[in-house]
Amino acid sequence: MHAYRTHTCNQLRAEHKGQTVKISGWIHRKRDHGGLLFVDLRDHYGLTQCVINTDNPMFPAFEKLRLENVVSITGEVVARTPETVNKHLPTGEIEVKLKTFDLLSAPVTDMLPLQVNTDEPYGEEVRLRYRFLDLRRDVLHRNIVLRCDVISSLRRRMIEQGFLEFQTPILTASSPEGARDFLVPSRLHPGKFYALPQAPQQFKQLLMMSGFDKYFQIAPCFRDEDARADRTAGEFYQLDVERSFVTQDDIFATMEPVIYGVFEEFSNFTGKKFEVSKPPFVRIPYDESMLKYGNDKPDLRNPLVITDVTSVFKRDDVTFNAFKSVLEKGGVVRAIRAPKVSDRPRSFFDKLNDWAKGEGAVGLGYVVFEGAEGKGPIAKFIPAAAQEELKKLTGAGSGDAVFFVCDMVEKAAPFAGKARTKIAEEMDIIDKHKFIFSWIVDFPMYEINEKTGKVDFSHNPFSMPAGGLHALNTQDPLKIKAYQYDCVLNGIELASGGIRNHVPEIMERAFDIAGYPKGEVETKFGGMYNAFKFGAPPHGGCAFGIDRMVMFLADQKNVREVIAFPMNQQAEDLLMNAPTTVEPNLLKDVHIKMDLPKAQIKAAG
Repeated sequence: MHAYRTHTCNQLRAEHKGQTVKISGWIHRKRDHGGLLFVDLRDHYGLTQCVINTDNPMFPAFEKLRLENVVSITGEVVARTPETVNKHLPTGEIEVKLKTFDLLSAPVTDMLPLQVNTDEPYGEEVRLRYRFLDLRRDVLHRNIVLRCDVISSLRRRMIEQGFLEFQTPILTASSPEGARDFLVPSRLHPGKFYALPQAPQQFKQLLMMSGFDKYFQIAPCFRDEDARADRTAGEFYQLDVERSFVTQDDIFATMEPVIYGVFEEFSNFTGKKFEVSKPPFVRIPYDESMLKYGNDKPDLRNPLVITDVTSVFKRDDVTFNAFKSVLEKGGVVRAIRAPKVSDRPRSFFDKLNDWAKGEGAVGLGYVVFEGAEGKGPIAKFIPAAAQEELKKLTGAGSGDAVFFVCDMVEKAAPFAGKARTKIAEEMDIIDKHKFIFSWIVDFPMYEINEKTGKVDFSHNPFSMPAGGLHALNTQDPLKIKAYQYDCVLNGIELASGGIRNHVPEIMERAFDIAGYPKGEVETKFGGMYNAFKFGAPPHGGCAFGIDRMVMFLADQKNVREVIAFPMNQQAEDLLMNAPTTVEPNLLKDVHIKMDLPKAQIKAAG
């Protein structure tokens, strides 16, 4: 017999009755029924109920065992009586009648910092400090297994399409890709630093220039960014993809079957089937998305759309001066039609109005159409003819309400987007068991940097501008579109990508517009820039966030629930105590002297 087990804790069934077996695992639960002691033994695979009689000479020693003791149990498989069969457990038809056991490991304390066998909520600090215990809990354990299965499925689907899996460097050069780099000092080159890659962007493009045609990687990415519910601090993983001799349509056709296939494969993970939108995914131009949904990450489970009704409130016969004064400054009015809400109580409208005030607005104006006449706080300022125009623009009919947002265009869009979501939530019309994908396309190549006031890249600096060099030389930079795209799922960006700029002259001009002179481009992107000069194929790709994919499939609200060892909100690893100070001799090896903020020095003193 094996030293530890003949079967796992999820293998034994009725057909094993009468066999002598050995199973090993953690004591999950204990139940004392007088003359019998029942123990649920747990391993990675599942649970098996074990039972010991008081007449067994090992009973006194076994009775002293505590939860999370690691034991090996040898015993006979016996059938449970019909009334004690557990239909919710795969091993529920049998139990193991204990003959002998070995204690393999025991906790140093009977007081566990968190209980493994319950769903009791614990604070993040406790959960992350004792993550090894947290990971034993059923929900989190299943989430991590799901993550492994999703990655395996992604790999299989990419390989089936002829992609090769590559590994790219972790120590590389710093480059301006939109976030702060993590820097690594060089011992051999005093004063110089490596950077951890924000993404394998340049390397995957270089692989295309090296003659490889289809690349993918389950790539670690490192960005010194603040944590959010859908983004961890420090690092994340993505399905990184690149292809040569492709158009934007080719990338979509490549990735849609992969992503749809994975989501369909695991759509029932939570026990309730999610409906997955099938390829081809809907494509929405950036400008249209900003107008209709108020952002470039639309949640298409929400059927409400935003409409521009500025023309209505510019009419001479409309006398709502609160909007008129904003319009005179160049503002806009956006409208959101809420169908069939006229029978809602006044509290429905008051709640939305209070929400808007909480968001910093003066309120959320609305008109309710009942029959031929509009009602509501601002209806009296909109005469019948203007109301008819409003109905035509928004598609509103009897029983519908139309909510309004008025502000300068850069503020009106995001607030209208929030209002669209809030109204739908209050109407309870968002289907929580659907996965709806979309591609957002035709992103602006450039935008104004809010901090510097200068023109900057709005998306990926390595993307090809629509119109190429001619557009860069003749058009207003803020009007140039690019072959850039995002894949969005239920209001969250799942992937980003683009068709790449592969022509040196176009790259020089694109970066020149963003304030990078030719010499600086060669310094910061020397490897790729040089490769362009020796014949580069047209190429493009994208990267899908694995953490977010698993978060969706596990129906979790935070990516930390699908990562084995995440950092906390403050970018601290409580389990491994990182970041931490290091010995002075280690700093000396890499030629670094500390120059800490005065407040930190004072606190340490």
